[in-house]
Parts: sequence; C-alpha cells; structure tokens
Amino acid sequence: MDALTQHRDGDVVTVTLARPERRNVLALAVLEALTEAFAAIGRSDARGVVLAADGPVFSAGHDFADMAGADLATARHLFRTCTDLMETVQGIPQPVVARVHALATAAGCQLVATCDLAVAAESAGFALPGGRGGLFCHTPAVAVARAVGPKRALEMALTGDVITAATAAEWGLVNRCVPDDELDAAVADLLARATRGGREAKGLGKQAFYAQVGRPQADAYTLAIEVMAAATQTDDAREGISAFLDKRPPSFS
Repeated sequence: MDALTQHRDGDVVTVTLARPERRNVLALAVLEALTEAFAAIGRSDARGVVLAADGPVFSAGHDFADMAGADLATARHLFRTCTDLMETVQGIPQPVVARVHALATAAGCQLVATCDLAVAAESAGFALPGGRGGLFCHTPAVAVARAVGPKRALEMALTGDVITAATAAEWGLVNRCVPDDELDAAVADLLARATRGGREAKGLGKQAFYAQVGRPQADAYTLAIEVMAAATQTDDAREGISAFLDKRPPSFS
C-alpha cells in the first residue's frame, strides 16, 4: 500500500507511515494495511520492529473523512479495526519500538502508547485533541491511560493540549526523549537491547506481560506462575539455565 513502506535490515523490520501530505492519517485502509503488516512480521523470523513515519507529522490519527456521515455500524467498524491493529501490535512476539520524530495526535498518540517501547525526538509532541472539539478521544485514551495513568491521561483528553516529548518521557508515554539528531541511534540501541536473548522466551514474555498487567495482583500471579512454569520446559530456558551454570555464553536456537 502506498501509505506504508517496509524495509528489513538484518533481524529488524521498519514499518514507515509514508503519506506525509495527509499527515499520515490512520484511514481505514491504512489501519487494515498496518494490521496485515504487523501480523505478517509476527509470523516471520524477524526479532524486532520499528514503527516510523515520514514528513512533518508522525500521525494525525483517524481520517475524519471516514467518519463524516457514517452510520453507527460504520463508525463501530472503524474503531474495531483500529483496536484490532493495537491488539496485533501487542500480540506479535517481537518487541515493537515507536520512532517518534514529530507530532502524534489522537489515534496516532494511541499507536505510540500501544507500542511496547517508544523513543521520541525533542521536537516531537503528543496530544489527544478531541477534548477541544466535538468528538472525545475515547479509544485513544484507553492506551494512553495505561501508559501514563488516569490523572495525566484525563489532563490530555480533557484539555486537548500538546505535551512535549520531555513531558511524555517523564509521564511514561515514551521511554526516553533524545535530541533530534540522536533519534535513530537511540532507537537502534534500545531495540538491540530489547531483542537480545532467546527469541522464543522474549515472545512468550511479551504476550504474558500484556495478559497479566491489567489483572488484579492475585490473578496476575496465578497466570504468571503457570506461564513461567511452562516456560522452564522450553529450549531457550533450558539453554539459558545450563549456560549460566556452566559459566559460558548461551547459544539460543
């Protein structure tokens, strides 16, 4: 699809939003294409993913053209499709790092919050602008609240104001804020550290993390115990334990 590009360099796939003249809006067709792209990467032998964008805006979020005159069923399908994308990003085994070079608003901000990790350039900004208009950012607030907490998410959603990349890092919306000319190096460094170790173990860990993180503590431990016990039976775990005891570097499959 013209709105997306993909490039693989070694074990890392970079997916780039490539419609800068439209502020990289997440039109319905773009949401579908992104979902397909991430699902395909999830089935591949890639070890990590970078989500990037071209142009002066990372993403302006939903395309209002998809909503204008839409009936309830059409609107519901649009937001369900967007949610499918977010769930796919978190459902694939590979760590996904958002490379945020510029403004990310509404569903664009939601997409950043959904990625496993995120690095922002100092010139980037983040907003849930629906609070200033007639359509509140209901679905974007789901992901943002889970990243920054209710008070800060409501401040963003109710005011619609842009927060800086430095504030986003302080609040936990992104992992770190770096000078613009250090963005690529910071993304590469974080992803390299996030993908070392056993690929199978990493994928299981990511998926189990999202399964437990929203549960009450007792339920979370019940799930984590079962997953971790089962994980001890995998080749990655056995090799990692043996390598540690033998005082040698591990050799993962």
